[in-house]
Amino acid sequence: MTTTQQPPYPPTEPPHRHRPGDGSEFGHDAGEGHGRGRGDGHGGGHGHSHSHSHGPATPVSKHLRRVIAAVLIPFTAAVAVGLVVLWPGGAPPHQRTGVGFDRQTQQATVAKVVEVSCKSANASGGTPAGDASTAEGSSTQQKASGTCKKATIRVDTGKDKGRTFTEIVQPDQPRQLHQGEKVVAAYEPSAPKDLQYSVTDVNRRFPMALLAGLFALAVVIVGRMRGVMALVALSISFLILNFFILPAILHGSDPLIVAVVGSSAIMLIALYMCHGLSARTSVAVLGTLVSLSLIGVLGKLFIGWAALTGNTDDSTGLIHGLYPSIDMSGLLLAGVIIGSLGVLDDVTVTQTSAVWELHEANPSMGRRGLYRAGIRIGRDHIASVVNTLVLAYAGAALPLLLLFSIAQSSVGTVANSELVAEEIVRTLVGSIGLVASVPVTTALAALVVAADRPGAEPAVATVTSSPPARGGRGRRRKR
Repeated sequence: MTTTQQPPYPPTEPPHRHRPGDGSEFGHDAGEGHGRGRGDGHGGGHGHSHSHSHGPATPVSKHLRRVIAAVLIPFTAAVAVGLVVLWPGGAPPHQRTGVGFDRQTQQATVAKVVEVSCKSANASGGTPAGDASTAEGSSTQQKASGTCKKATIRVDTGKDKGRTFTEIVQPDQPRQLHQGEKVVAAYEPSAPKDLQYSVTDVNRRFPMALLAGLFALAVVIVGRMRGVMALVALSISFLILNFFILPAILHGSDPLIVAVVGSSAIMLIALYMCHGLSARTSVAVLGTLVSLSLIGVLGKLFIGWAALTGNTDDSTGLIHGLYPSIDMSGLLLAGVIIGSLGVLDDVTVTQTSAVWELHEANPSMGRRGLYRAGIRIGRDHIASVVNTLVLAYAGAALPLLLLFSIAQSSVGTVANSELVAEEIVRTLVGSIGLVASVPVTTALAALVVAADRPGAEPAVATVTSSPPARGGRGRRRKR
């Protein structure tokens, strides 16, 4: 009897298993864990006879794979159709207003800086570096004594390349010019010739590019191939944002629909490119999709209920002035969805990986045990992520909060102002979606990874009636 049972368990068979997340999960990993889990409960020969009889094990039952495909394939097709239908073909042209970011700029260099008397410089009619309509510019205009700087700036790009202009920099200006410094010059063709150019900012391209290079290097060194794929996915996300989402909104498409289609495309590309085409990634995609849907519903409800217009600062006011047809409240909701997507990806992938690893460590654990263990991990994740999200928004709005503090406004007054209420709604709606993503994704992952295979049970039962459980258990990898 023992001799007849030896062939299914040749000693030369490799004992290793495919690790989860290596891209082979649809054909191997979790199914083998499932077979072993049943072997622990009903005799070691059960799981291995199943694997031998039916070839490479699958991570989930065929039925569940079909269910996942039935949801994700039509969804992916709908996203592709949305991209084609809404594709804008570039941003629409318009006449520049010369206000804020909507003005012509050229690259320039500070050729020479000399110290002069502020009184004589202002009397001679030099162009001060500052806008008189602001508090900073008002201070500049009122400065009547002290030592100022007279900067000669050379235009480096455009039709006026080589042309120079001068600016007077007051001693109390926060931005001081230095010889050889690269700057950005604003150009206004309708102004008098000696006032057509003015320094509007510092050229930060080199330090920004260097920082981006250091970031990419760190990601590649630590993440290796996955890091490379993450950078590629990040680049594709920026391309979708710049060539689809923004131009489509400017062309008059509904910002909410554009954000849903664009963020869905980013989600599918980023997750599958970084984590592979596998059941585990598909579960993370489903969890992200459910959470994004919840964020969209709550965002639309509370943005309308709180009467948030989305037109609260100079930038949004300028957008509304240039493109009155854009729904600014819809643009606000689109920003909530896109802003939540990055953090959602992190939470759903982490929770799915946690459940998969728990099943790898204990294949006999059922779906309830996997869910309970996974949700305990998720609670720690929720606490840290929500705190991070709130602090990120608070840090971005710190100057605004400081102004309210200076005005000694009450907490109720601050929270009721539209500018702050927008951030509160954005933070809380996104946080609710993040919190919901943990139980949703954990439950989906537990269902998939611990799914039983009712269709396989009868086929295995005939083989497992024989007693050699000891031989099957001997093939298990030592931990």
